[in-house]
Amino acid sequence: MLFSQLAVGGVLATYAVASPVVPHAVHERRTTGISGWEKRDALDRRAILPMKIGLSQSNLDKGWEFLKDVSHPTSSNYGKHWTAKKVSETFAPSQDSVDAVMNWLESAGINEFRVKQSQSLNWLEFDATVDEAEDLLKTQYHVYEHEETGQPHVACEEYSIPAHLKPHVDFVYPTVHFDAKVKPRELSDAAEDALEKREAPRGGGGHGWGWGDPRGPWKPPGGGWRMPHWHKPTNDLANCDMFITPDCLRALYQFPVNREANPKNSYGIVEYTPQAYVPSDLDLFFRNFSQQQVGNRPILDSIDGGVVQQTNMSFNFNGESDLDLGQSQPPTISNPRCDVSDLHFAQLEYSMTLVYPQQVTLYQAGDLVEGASFNNFLDAIDGSYCTYDGGDDPTQDGVYPDPYPYAGAYEGPENCGGFAATKVISTSYSYNEADLTPFYEQRQCHEYMKLGLMGVSVLYSSGDYGVGGNQGRCINETFAPGNSSYTNGTSGRFNPSNNTNIVHALATGTQPEEACETVIYSGGGFSNVFPLPSYQESAVHEWFANFPPPYGPDRFNNSQQTRGFPDLSANGANYVIAIDGNFSLVYGTSASSPTTGSILTLINQQRLNVGKSSIGFINPVIYAHPYVLNDITEGGNQGCGTPGFMAAPGWDPVTGLGTPNYPKMLRLFLGLP
Repeated sequence: MLFSQLAVGGVLATYAVASPVVPHAVHERRTTGISGWEKRDALDRRAILPMKIGLSQSNLDKGWEFLKDVSHPTSSNYGKHWTAKKVSETFAPSQDSVDAVMNWLESAGINEFRVKQSQSLNWLEFDATVDEAEDLLKTQYHVYEHEETGQPHVACEEYSIPAHLKPHVDFVYPTVHFDAKVKPRELSDAAEDALEKREAPRGGGGHGWGWGDPRGPWKPPGGGWRMPHWHKPTNDLANCDMFITPDCLRALYQFPVNREANPKNSYGIVEYTPQAYVPSDLDLFFRNFSQQQVGNRPILDSIDGGVVQQTNMSFNFNGESDLDLGQSQPPTISNPRCDVSDLHFAQLEYSMTLVYPQQVTLYQAGDLVEGASFNNFLDAIDGSYCTYDGGDDPTQDGVYPDPYPYAGAYEGPENCGGFAATKVISTSYSYNEADLTPFYEQRQCHEYMKLGLMGVSVLYSSGDYGVGGNQGRCINETFAPGNSSYTNGTSGRFNPSNNTNIVHALATGTQPEEACETVIYSGGGFSNVFPLPSYQESAVHEWFANFPPPYGPDRFNNSQQTRGFPDLSANGANYVIAIDGNFSLVYGTSASSPTTGSILTLINQQRLNVGKSSIGFINPVIYAHPYVLNDITEGGNQGCGTPGFMAAPGWDPVTGLGTPNYPKMLRLFLGLP
């Protein structure tokens, strides 16, 4: 997170020159107020603003062509993934952009010696008086105050730059993004006391919760059925219709018990504090399903103070992580014990079991005070991500060192790089696309593109509320990206997930396989932000032609010009997990994602064993060869007062292309260069 404090009352030498008349154009504008913030006074004229101009990267318009070149099965460069150095050099801002912006600043009286270019080359930074900044950007700054915490921010409602610079500038800080914070030179004792008594805003920046906080709106539906003590879970395949275990998944998708580990192979699970696994629960799971693993633990990559917290041992705080490692998230049903964290237990328990002896890396992101966001994780595996495209947004992402003086606050510097990206990365969290700005989402999309160029497969779960968003909420009629409001879930527009519109999304199924309509309903639909990728065009157009849904544009984006999701699916119902010393059944796409990630990891192993590359971005391959997936044609994903979409032959916005068929997938990928 690029976070600068505003010094008040400083003196700055300026050099006034006559500025030529240059036509300006509005670069960014906020059309409505920001929820939770109140506009206060105009900014003190004595204030000094730490200005940052985010330069546009080069070649982003060619990014998909670059990715297709190494990912499409007919390309002569398939599998020839790029190095991190090549990625960085290819997308760095051009010298033309640097020169154009520097010329503008010079003409406005901001001499070259005052301007510093960041090491990543993505920023031009300088200090300016309020008068200088307002004249430069044709705007007026005000102080805004957070209604709950009193936290001050400095921002404007819109700003302009010379029209000819629009292709060269992503955005300017501080402006409409609320990230430069006003800090007086001194606080009175009373003010200090008041500050310390404020409740620290948990997580993900400004949403009030970290991504891992069980109260957060991005979580799949919670709940789990605590299995009775008289029922000891086993790997008996005869019970797979009621209890999903590792051997059930192996039988269902026809992949073997792993017997080896390739040192070049790797698999990572992303978790957000305070969600955490419990070692004793891992061992309980292993004793029943993988005895040789008792005592086995994931490789811990602690990002921004990420901790495997053991203070709160409830379902809410431990279930999601355990699912990722070997369990799945529990469903909300009429049973005595219901909570939201079981799914993350499934991530670790199942991933570690299915790929053993291959080690699993746990990316534990965020401290116990703020938590973390998708961007915080991406910062840690790609140091340039901290700054490119203008950097993170402190209103949505965690800020480190943690500015809040509470126990558990991470006081170290933010992690910008330092952690290697594994060959496969699975994340069992999602966010409503409508809650984030298109720029915020597009910035992440650029990073996933770059990871794909380097041979990384990224998986996200598609959500568990059908065509409704997290918590089953639907969009009202006044929808605008990044400025949404919701109905109570019984009406309104369909509410697509965010990251599923960029990377592989996973729906859920039961045995016999059909779209899951037990406890959860798989997320699926069409983006309101991302265009339809070329590899998906034929599949989406065929679905609209052969199975047109009975809804119009008042319900969903039916333009046939935007990204459809999911891409593929995997079982997400009746997972047996160990949690809090007992076994539970859980449901959710949070289980589907690590299961599919495990299968891709095993395919990577076989390719690496014969000297080939990892499979990387798999979408062009599976859309060109859909026969390697088991087509699912039954079930739907109801929501928003409708039956939602229905599964159908071929691709559909419920189960995607279908579920993995490991022998067919392995044969196909081994046959590629």
